[in-house]
Order: sequence, then structure tokens, then C-alpha cells
Amino acid sequence: MPAAIEQSDRDLADQVRLAGEEQAFRVLYRRHTPALYRFALRLLGGDELEADDVVQETWIKALEKLPGFRWDASLRTWLTGIALNTCRSLLRRRDRHWLEVTDERAPTVPGLPVGERLDLEAGLARLPAGYRTVVVLHDVEGYTHEEIAAQLQIAVNTSKSQLSRARRALRRLLTAGDAQAEGVDA
Repeated sequence: MPAAIEQSDRDLADQVRLAGEEQAFRVLYRRHTPALYRFALRLLGGDELEADDVVQETWIKALEKLPGFRWDASLRTWLTGIALNTCRSLLRRRDRHWLEVTDERAPTVPGLPVGERLDLEAGLARLPAGYRTVVVLHDVEGYTHEEIAAQLQIAVNTSKSQLSRARRALRRLLTAGDAQAEGVDA
């Protein structure tokens, strides 16, 4: 097939599923891994080693489940769901109540040196895992509250309230970082 014609995910997945085509898998891997890695990295608060592990585990699970994939969603959405579940398992092992964030107060910014600006990625990493998950799924990945509720097995209103609280906490974190940075510049 000429290089100028890009094969669809479905065609490539069929080649992998039916003929075990390694080259087709490599194309899918190169196409989707960067987004999966960024997604996992955000959900895991910036832990690069764990994000690498999640991406690898996602591909292993995807290959195992590929024969049953019905194409009700895009391959990217399906892979993201697998990565989400893999991250959730990891976060549950860390903290059994990872999604239960009920404290209205924003998380503190421990150890932030005076003058260091807090960027968005660092702010996301400092959010509690439950907040971070909903923000990443909704604001970064573009999922609806209904889709988030289904993925996380929570009520739609819980997704909405978690997002509202997460945004408020993130805003406080970013403002705290800016205020400390401005105090040094003045």
C-alpha cells in the first residue's frame, strides 16, 4: 500500500487481528501511544514510570480484547477506556478511596518554593486523583458527563460536582503559584 494513503484504524486492527501483522500493529502503536501516554501521565499525577507501565498494559489488554471489539466507538476512545481502567486499578491499589473527594477546600501546595510558577500540568498533578480524573476526562479528553459517569460508575451529578470542585481547586492552586511568583517579582 502506498505511504501516501493512510490506513484506517479499523483496517489496521483487522490486519493485526486476522493475520497478526506486526507492521500494522506498529502503525497503530505509533498513532495512539503518545495520546495514551499523556492521558495516563495526567491521571497518575505526572509519574512517568507508572504512565509507561499503564500504556504497555493498555496495549497488552487491547490486543487480548481486539477480537471482541465491536467498533461502537473509535479505537482511540476504546484504548482510552482501557487506559482509564488500568489507571483506576493502579490508583485503587494506592488508595482504596481514590475517587472519594469530599473536602471543599483546595489542596495545599506543599513545598512550592517561593517564586516558582505553578503550571497547568503541575496543578493537575497536585489535585487529588478523583478530581484529576474528572478534569482530564472532561476538560482535556472531551468526554461528556454521561460518558464519565459510565466509565467511572458514578452518577452524572457526581461527575458534575467533582468537575466543579476540581476546577475550583485547580484555580486556587494556579492562583497560589502565581501569587508566590508575583511576590518575588515585586
